[in-house]
Amino acid sequence: MAKQNINKTNAARLLDRAKIAYELIPYEVDESLAATHVAEELGEPIEQVFKTLVLKGDRAGHFVCVIPGDKEVDLKVAARVSGNKKCDLIPMKELLPTTGYIRGGCTPIGMKKPFPTFIDESCLAFDYIYISAGQRGLQLRLSPTDLIAYTQAKTDKLTL
Repeated sequence: MAKQNINKTNAARLLDRAKIAYELIPYEVDESLAATHVAEELGEPIEQVFKTLVLKGDRAGHFVCVIPGDKEVDLKVAARVSGNKKCDLIPMKELLPTTGYIRGGCTPIGMKKPFPTFIDESCLAFDYIYISAGQRGLQLRLSPTDLIAYTQAKTDKLTL
């Protein structure tokens, strides 16, 4: 089988610049954009495939939560760790203008502006995790500690 030529995303170029090791892994996109589908395509446990959510708090503005693909963010915890009283996911129509990414291709790396980032502490149980590479159909496989360092993220138990 011939090696597939994969175009690097902005997120991948930023990791190159920071000299962070990663692997770009393509997968077949499913219209549901479900992380469970991505995990099946990659042949990896869903606990290692993380999704990126963008939220807005009542005090501190926008922030990012990166959580396992089969979990839901605990909005009370997300508000607390981000310095807000309450927060909610941003409306889908605000995702592209706010981050530069579309649903199913949102990554905490290389958003239009750097937002405070929080990653579910379960990531630390793995040598590597998967996050979106910044476009649908492409995942980044990288060390969670490298991701935490690059995004200056804080870890906490963020899920219900």
